[in-house]
Amino acid sequence: MDEATQAEAVREAVRACTERIEEERSYLTDLDSAIGDADHGANMTRGFSAAADRVEGLESDDPAELVKAVGMALLSEVGGASGPLYGGSIVAASGELEDGITAETSVAFAEAYLEKLKERGKASIGDKTMVDALVPAVHTYKKSIEVDGLAPVEALGKAVDAAERGVAFTVPIRASRGRASYLGWRSVGHQDPGATSTLLLLETLLSVASERLDGEVEVDAEAEGKPAESDTEAVEVED
Repeated sequence: MDEATQAEAVREAVRACTERIEEERSYLTDLDSAIGDADHGANMTRGFSAAADRVEGLESDDPAELVKAVGMALLSEVGGASGPLYGGSIVAASGELEDGITAETSVAFAEAYLEKLKERGKASIGDKTMVDALVPAVHTYKKSIEVDGLAPVEALGKAVDAAERGVAFTVPIRASRGRASYLGWRSVGHQDPGATSTLLLLETLLSVASERLDGEVEVDAEAEGKPAESDTEAVEVED
């Protein structure tokens, strides 16, 4: 795809993510009501609405610039910890797309996003945060492209599978980071809202990519213990 086509794909993805988050606003609020401040749905809706407005109003065909604009909007509009985690990490990773969106640069973006998010949130697998969904998703995406030789849309389907398992993994564990950690063992039995919104966004990106690339990807994941970084490696819980 040329630069202009990639820019329109970014805009389409942002519009679709904004609509999905708005649709799931009450669901995210309910999840956050159980173990957080009950504001995740509202914050994410406000942030993505601002992001959609910003990229639509930006006269640019540079996908990296548009992605950075999304991050800046989330950083300024999403309250709580999610703003810096989502927005700041997108801003930091957007530079990886300076040469356009390719299989190689998308992997670099995903890895940079994960690295910055973990640095900011200081969370690891098993802490009951969005990291439980994101780590296996990113590592699965990277392996699917670089080792298995899959096309990006197929690799993204595998990543969504991994993220679904990660979200399910958050339910039976005790929170060690974030607002939910204050509840101690009372956090057990509740699904993490940040991991859930991460999955929703990945599912939406997969839907947009599949339509644009005329691909159909089957997603069918079941939680089976701790989520894996890849199809063959288990994630070690950091101290």
